[in-house]
Amino acid sequence: MASVEKRVRNGKQTWLARWRDPDGRQRKRSFARKVDADRFLAKVNAEMLRGEYVDPSDPTTFREYAERWRVSQVHRPTTQAHVETNLRRHVYPHFGDRRLNSVRPSEIQSWVTRLTATLSPATVQVLHGIVASIYKSAIRDRHVNASPCEGTKLPKKQPREVVPLRTEIVHSIAETIPERYHALVVLAAGTGMRQGECFGLTLDRIDFMRGTVRVDRQLVHLARKEPVLAPPKTIASHRTIPLPTVVVTALVEHVRRYPITHPEGLIFTDDDGKPLRRTAFSREIWRPTLAAVPDAPAGTGMHDLRHYYASLLIRHGESVKTVQSRLGHATAAETLDTYAHLWPDSAETTRDAVDQVLGRTSTERTDREDVTLRSPSATSRP
Repeated sequence: MASVEKRVRNGKQTWLARWRDPDGRQRKRSFARKVDADRFLAKVNAEMLRGEYVDPSDPTTFREYAERWRVSQVHRPTTQAHVETNLRRHVYPHFGDRRLNSVRPSEIQSWVTRLTATLSPATVQVLHGIVASIYKSAIRDRHVNASPCEGTKLPKKQPREVVPLRTEIVHSIAETIPERYHALVVLAAGTGMRQGECFGLTLDRIDFMRGTVRVDRQLVHLARKEPVLAPPKTIASHRTIPLPTVVVTALVEHVRRYPITHPEGLIFTDDDGKPLRRTAFSREIWRPTLAAVPDAPAGTGMHDLRHYYASLLIRHGESVKTVQSRLGHATAAETLDTYAHLWPDSAETTRDAVDQVLGRTSTERTDREDVTLRSPSATSRP
């Protein structure tokens, strides 16, 4: 039962509020005025009735709770590593040692503003989303009764229009890159597979007779660990892609020239037969190749070969659903958000459709009027 007691120590008068929390533990808090103690107890009682009570003296720090939350999440290995890195680099230096229930919305807003000065809007949104998820969990666990992330104003992502590579540049990249990786470029440009999906392709996933490739794994890289095969990015990323003849030919020639020696059957490896690492491949193979390709746009990456593949499908009249399926997008909206500007403008088609109907009707009416005006009966008097 809650109560307020008057206490006098060394001539100083205070008021002690006592109550039992939902777990039955005795709690107390001292106030300088009785009215403040009464108000506090009224608030505590109301929160317990609503099931929103949290211990105001909870000493749990943000870091302590965030680490418990992090290890309990059902994340892919790459996502686990990504979350751990972001918390360690960008969140813990600001809030790690703070009591979880002491962080205020204004402090979250200030933190976001500081991050925006050095990081992209997309990265800031990801970081804020991680912290918001932690507080959402903390509310369920009754460590806090409200999230300081509610109402935060986040920087907006600037729309970036995809500009596909020209075919001659794709050809130049494929011909300039070391021969060992020629088929890798052809595969990426001819199937739209992601870099990790290409690096993780094994011989048993290719059906040369039917001309298809099954995508159900990717090569992932974790800090201070060897690359491993893991499920692809999303459920929608599991897909079967038709292989054009040019891709089949390149793969057959690659396997002939570079026999598979990796235990997992990886098709693409380095000179030592080891899995390709993103950073090493970019530094030692991809960037030197681009430097030798005239007119290659600055910042071109392997992902641009995926955009090139999508642009070919769109140019040859494939539907949004087909492009979505081939690329392994989770929704058609994701496909449209990225490539809508590449579909042919329907303005002329709309004009032609209207002209063919309304124009014909208007012409027919004019012809009838002309016939009526030329008819003798139209000019004769009764």
